[in-house]
Amino acid sequence: MNAMKGSRPARIFAAAAMISASALVISGCSSTPDSTPSDKPGGDKPAAVDLTLKLGSLLPVTGQLAFLGAPMEAGVQLAVSQINEADAGITIDLSQADEGDLDNKAYETSIAKLQSSGITAMVGAASSGVSKLILDGNVGAGIVTVSPSNTSADFTGLSPMYFRTAPSDNLQGEVLGNQIAEDGNTTLGIIYQNDPYGTGLAEAIKNTFESAGGEVVAEASYNQGDGQFNAQVQTVAAAKPDAVAIVSYEQFKTIAPLLGNAGIDTGKLYLVDGNLSNYAKDDLAIKLEGSKGTRAGAELPTDFLDQLNAAWTAEGNDPINDVTYSAEAYDAVMLIALSALKAQSVEGKDIASKMREVSGGEGDGEKCSTFADCAKIINDGGTADYEGLSGSVTFDENNDPKGAAIGVYEYGADNNNSRIG
Repeated sequence: MNAMKGSRPARIFAAAAMISASALVISGCSSTPDSTPSDKPGGDKPAAVDLTLKLGSLLPVTGQLAFLGAPMEAGVQLAVSQINEADAGITIDLSQADEGDLDNKAYETSIAKLQSSGITAMVGAASSGVSKLILDGNVGAGIVTVSPSNTSADFTGLSPMYFRTAPSDNLQGEVLGNQIAEDGNTTLGIIYQNDPYGTGLAEAIKNTFESAGGEVVAEASYNQGDGQFNAQVQTVAAAKPDAVAIVSYEQFKTIAPLLGNAGIDTGKLYLVDGNLSNYAKDDLAIKLEGSKGTRAGAELPTDFLDQLNAAWTAEGNDPINDVTYSAEAYDAVMLIALSALKAQSVEGKDIASKMREVSGGEGDGEKCSTFADCAKIINDGGTADYEGLSGSVTFDENNDPKGAAIGVYEYGADNNNSRIG
């Protein structure tokens, strides 16, 4: 099953050059002008601007979500390189920092450094739990925050300075719960982590599955930082469910083999965005063939991984083989930059005031799918409606993306997954 609204072929440059320090330091930052340019295509052109946006990224290099960090950072770097290459009135000065997780707390030092560096916009955090802890400080510092992967339902309408390019867990839980039922399972066990992400998504899965006529026969939670999951596995295995949903991060690599040892069919596991990864290179000692999972995002062009790696390896990094939330991170940067260009300002509150407009959430904009095309519309006096790689990315009144896409994936004999819907 697939819940989607629109996907589009990417129109992105085939390579991303390493950005030099000299290209990142451009004088002449502008503030919001006294007069507002016409929003109608063909209207008076706004005054030419030469903006330098200090952008921060707070994404996981270490911790339980580190496997997601590289795709998201690559998405950020690809977008930054294209925006700077476009030379359309705005240049991005990017500062990157490690989010870590709730266990190692790398975000505490990182967010202090980013805030003190003078950033006015930030991509991150990846974890809903971390975002909850740093958001008030960002708002107080005038930083507009856009997360590519926060999915907790608690973030809906949380702040006018907060946006996300990933949909709420309510949608992912609905898609996965229905998929479990459609696969013929009548009983379900759920193992989930005890944090805003885990509890919210587990509840959404349960409610949907039971609404479809199934029964959740066992639930067991664990806390971030736990390393032992025998009790949770025993609780679920004792109920002998037809299938087991696991709402976790990297802990899946420990939990799944334990379930197999306890007699659970490891071809009937259901994964979520936090643990849906290719496990061919991991020694799980089990086969996941037949197991399924869900992840936000439209179906991406086949060459998108090449584009990400061009940007990622240009910075001296090893190649990546995953695209999870990379498009959402890419779109986050694009929307921030286009909003700054439309506002003719790099102040966080001014950027936030234009985010809905450039996403197509308000006004009557002209659709466009690359930064260069969208920037031209804005610089010509029109209103751009950016169509993202992750979907239409149209922000609603709660700053959530409308009609976001959720893909369904299935594991093969090699323990890698592929999209099936």
